[in-house]
Amino acid sequence: MAVTESPSLSTCTVRIERRGGRGEAGARALERHLQNIPGVHDVDVSFRTGSARITYDEGATSEETIRDAVRNRNVSIQDDDETATDDVSSRSELGREAVFVGLTLLGMVTGIVTGWLNGPQLLVWAGYAVAYVFGGWYGLTGAVETLRHGAVDIDLLMIVAALGALSIGAPFEGAMLLFLFSLSNTLQHYAIGRSRRAIKSLVEMRPDEAQVLRDGEEVTVPIDDVAVGDVFVVRPGDKIPLDGVVTSGEGTVDQASLTGESVPVPKEPGDEVFGGTINESGSLEIEVTRQAHESAISRLIHMVERAQSEKAPTQRLIDRLEQPYVLGVFALTIAAIAIPLALGSAFTSTFYRAMTLMVAASPCAVIISTPAAVLSAIASGGRQGVLFKGGEHVEAAANIDAVAFDKTGTLTRGDTQLTDVFVRETADRSLTDDELLSLAAAVQARSEHHLARATVAAADDRSLDVPDAQRFQSVAGKGVRADVEASTVHIGNRSYFGTVLEDAAIEGLEPGLDRLQTLAAEGKTSVIVAREDGDGVTVLGWLAFTDTVRPGAAEMIDELRSLGVAHIVMLTGDNERVAQRIADEVGIDEVQAELLPAEKVATIEALVDQHENVAMVGDGVNDAPALATATLGIAMGGAGTDVALDTADVVLMGDDLSKIPYVLGLGRKTRRTLTVNLAIAFGAIALMVGTILLRGIPLPLAVVGHEGSTVLVSLNGLRLLGYRG
Repeated sequence: MAVTESPSLSTCTVRIERRGGRGEAGARALERHLQNIPGVHDVDVSFRTGSARITYDEGATSEETIRDAVRNRNVSIQDDDETATDDVSSRSELGREAVFVGLTLLGMVTGIVTGWLNGPQLLVWAGYAVAYVFGGWYGLTGAVETLRHGAVDIDLLMIVAALGALSIGAPFEGAMLLFLFSLSNTLQHYAIGRSRRAIKSLVEMRPDEAQVLRDGEEVTVPIDDVAVGDVFVVRPGDKIPLDGVVTSGEGTVDQASLTGESVPVPKEPGDEVFGGTINESGSLEIEVTRQAHESAISRLIHMVERAQSEKAPTQRLIDRLEQPYVLGVFALTIAAIAIPLALGSAFTSTFYRAMTLMVAASPCAVIISTPAAVLSAIASGGRQGVLFKGGEHVEAAANIDAVAFDKTGTLTRGDTQLTDVFVRETADRSLTDDELLSLAAAVQARSEHHLARATVAAADDRSLDVPDAQRFQSVAGKGVRADVEASTVHIGNRSYFGTVLEDAAIEGLEPGLDRLQTLAAEGKTSVIVAREDGDGVTVLGWLAFTDTVRPGAAEMIDELRSLGVAHIVMLTGDNERVAQRIADEVGIDEVQAELLPAEKVATIEALVDQHENVAMVGDGVNDAPALATATLGIAMGGAGTDVALDTADVVLMGDDLSKIPYVLGLGRKTRRTLTVNLAIAFGAIALMVGTILLRGIPLPLAVVGHEGSTVLVSLNGLRLLGYRG
């Protein structure tokens, strides 16, 4: 899948084989190889999660060239179908690892018990041989593969330490190291696998077939063969296979799996539904609006996969430091052997101590501490209808201390309603209210603005005959115009008539502007309707609209403050009095009103300069530039919004305001988890290395401390799967 970043830059996520082992040095080597391809701008590879994300210039290279380069490094690639169903192979591999762990334990116990009982030496060594072969299998293959790429990693450290113990007559210590190493490696893969199963659960939400109406009869058709415009039937308890619009029937749909909404949503003709959700009651006939590969659930699957391939800044830093750190541990081990020997120490005790130091200093827990937490956070968000588009955005959410909200469709319902239609009083009153509304609806029918939709809806409710409009033009943030019945009809706010028509003599403009001010004082948004013909421009009247605050908006603002958000701003193109009324109702600190899209961007830039870490919350369409400018862009209602999925860093698949504090809370919880994990990992290393250098400890104790800390940070990260806010 390729996602366009700019007119020439694209990003592809290539699913690659997942490999055992702790480190990612082999992945770094593959990154360096791919970065040498002309036209490649950025590469992020992880064998741990089985993904490679490459940003490239379409004019200089292609996705197929990149895939060939991956294959040339003896790395196998999975296609999208294999990716969606690879959980079976992952479970099989995990089971094989568990068997190897069991055989390692059996061999180790056989060797030590037989030795204690003075049994045959052949059986003792046979037991240890089994432990070494099965305990070191995955580590050895991983180390060899990494060496082939010209790098070293943690697996090599463990194999060298185990063989070193064996060489000085301490086979039990080596076997114990390999057993705990393979055990913690298996637990690590289980933890990562738990978070990756978010993709599989999403795939299972989507049915394979649909009951399509053909010639009045229901026919079972694979969803890939269903076309836009086809009509399918769902009955109570059925999963809805594809995105569409209800054409017949009424019922309720459980959208929790996709949008996180806890209450089933009523559906009637004209309402949108999404594939993967469940029809709870009533039989529905639904017309398909998107094919299977374009549906909300399919896009969500790809976005989750992409998110899991994008690493958090902390993880990128740790991965970059792995190679020099491992080389440093080898250098420290060599020094721990060479210096005491030069000073006359015995070889066996010196070598034993050096192997203990190598194990204690290995950064296994450090390497796994970040992905265990971040991938779990991404999966936890997915279960709640919150899509993080990468690990870096999870970390960004932890630092937000100012939030900017769009008003319409975000803090308010967005279902703006026309409340008043006023015809200007003149000596010759030639228009009725319905005729004025009909003219306005003719122009607004070409616009996607929320006021335009409300105008058209009001005309429909009155069953008015709306004429056709030609030569429609829109001036962003100000107004629209079009030719209707041999005249040009203008609809706009104060700014429109003061700038676009500033050179025209407009009859009735002053009373029109006075009326706008009066309506604004009442908390209503209003526009002037004027007609331009051979006699000039004449104000015909004005329309007034109102919007309602979403339930829970004030409580959401309070939760943000309790999380430590210092400043909350509302950005809107609406007039200041209307915006201030909404702000006062929900508890907003600052209002920036009557903003054009470019002015919203400038306001966000100023907020970033002042507060550094700023989140912007909008509907993902007209707020796209501001979402892209903010430190963290959060789009509402992404289940039905293409722009939201493309622009924002975090997408709320539903319109639940409570998910905004959830996003910031999860980010902060992840940051605390990362802090604890890194403290455990580095603390264990420092404690053991210091003790070894000062007094010395047995190799088995270093093994327990090393592997124990690795298991502990994995399980601690896994706790984020249960985060509910």
